[in-house]
Amino acid sequence: MSSILTNSSSLIALQTLKSINMGLNRTQNEISTGKSVATAKDNSAVWAISKVMESDVSGFTAISESLSLGESTVAVARQASETVTGLLTEIKGKIVASQEDNVDRAKIQADISNLAGQITSVVGTAQFNGLNLVSGFDSVDVLSSLNRANDGTVTASNITVNRQDLSTSAGVYGTGASLAANATTAATAVVNTAVSETLTVGGTVVVGEQFNFQVGGTTVSFVAASTATADVATGITAAINAAGITDVAASVTGSVVTVDSTSKFNAVALASSTDSAAGTMTLSATSVAERAESITFSASAGVNQGDGYRVAIGGVNYDYIAGPGEDFGDVANGLKAVIDAAGLADISTYVTTNATTGADVLMVDNNSTTQTFSVTGAADGTATGGLFAMNGMDVTTDTGAAAALQNIEVLIQTAIDGAAAFGSVEKRLEIQNDFIGKLTDSLKVGIGALVDADMEEASARLQALQVQQQLGIQSLSIANQQPQNILALFR
Repeated sequence: MSSILTNSSSLIALQTLKSINMGLNRTQNEISTGKSVATAKDNSAVWAISKVMESDVSGFTAISESLSLGESTVAVARQASETVTGLLTEIKGKIVASQEDNVDRAKIQADISNLAGQITSVVGTAQFNGLNLVSGFDSVDVLSSLNRANDGTVTASNITVNRQDLSTSAGVYGTGASLAANATTAATAVVNTAVSETLTVGGTVVVGEQFNFQVGGTTVSFVAASTATADVATGITAAINAAGITDVAASVTGSVVTVDSTSKFNAVALASSTDSAAGTMTLSATSVAERAESITFSASAGVNQGDGYRVAIGGVNYDYIAGPGEDFGDVANGLKAVIDAAGLADISTYVTTNATTGADVLMVDNNSTTQTFSVTGAADGTATGGLFAMNGMDVTTDTGAAAALQNIEVLIQTAIDGAAAFGSVEKRLEIQNDFIGKLTDSLKVGIGALVDADMEEASARLQALQVQQQLGIQSLSIANQQPQNILALFR
């Protein structure tokens, strides 16, 4: 049935053409934007995922910039540490030269002072964007990653860069909890008097008997010319004094030989023997103890940043306040450096380790009048600079030159440790930055796979839709001509 009111063929052709036009518009949008999912209405789930990933890409780009900034900052600190190491090594050469007696120590000291000033300059200027990692002790966090959990929560990760202080600051002794139990001494004064042990000659001496006595590795002998024990003691005493043993002298009272030692930091071993069992020698001890007084640090307690230890000599306080990651070996060496830096003419120091307990020991010797002596400790101070021992380093005297030779080794190791620490973290930052760059590229590729249009497919589809559009227009034109045919029925 034909109708002039309703043209069903025209309606069908019109709907078909509309559908073709919609597909054509969609394909043209894909081609013009390059995206198959350009808005949320195209595919809401895919669009939402892509936007989250795009936000991550933006975040990782900022992280890469942060890592690059951190890497540059650490590189400056590493270079400064390496420069300081080189300068300290040069200073060591000067100090070694000053150990000789026939050198101009004043000129050597001038060179050392100039090099020390250069170290201070390097440390002071080793900053990048206002951040100096070779001065101070607080750590610095560099943003290294954003971690997204399955529930969508995001947490930031950091790479911690620990400062390596190479300054010469004195630090500030704290007022916190007492740490006196961690550093102990039995002495209340340091004195310059000799330490003594005795050798007693006894038994029945026979003429021709040989008596041997070892003092600090040197053996002296006496052959009895009489049976009197006092004569043997006198002969042994004379033999000891004639041997010229460093820091050792002997005296005699009857049958008792007194061995006096002024050895500062080393005990003098004693031993005796005879070539027969007739006459005997009895020792009061197997060694004469060192003259220096000892401070023994705990072998079990730990050291925290800000822990301060104070040695008082003659009423003057000498403080060392620990930095992060230090132990009692560092504290002992630090106190030694502080005392040495004071330039006390008759006071000398030495650091050793107790062979039995493993405890670190600071020894303090006095070669002049008696000085009061004590040690204590307190928490919550401000740490002493890593190169504080540079202050007061003076090689113009024998004592100063000897102390400088010991202290420079500690300073060089401090600078080397700092450079190594910076080098390690710089490499880590470099690796992380490279990874973040690759991760960002991977995310971009993933986003493209989700939302980018397949241009080859879109091109083929566009041509097909254009042909369909032309056919749809032709079909609609034919359908619209059908009512014209009804007029023929009324002619």
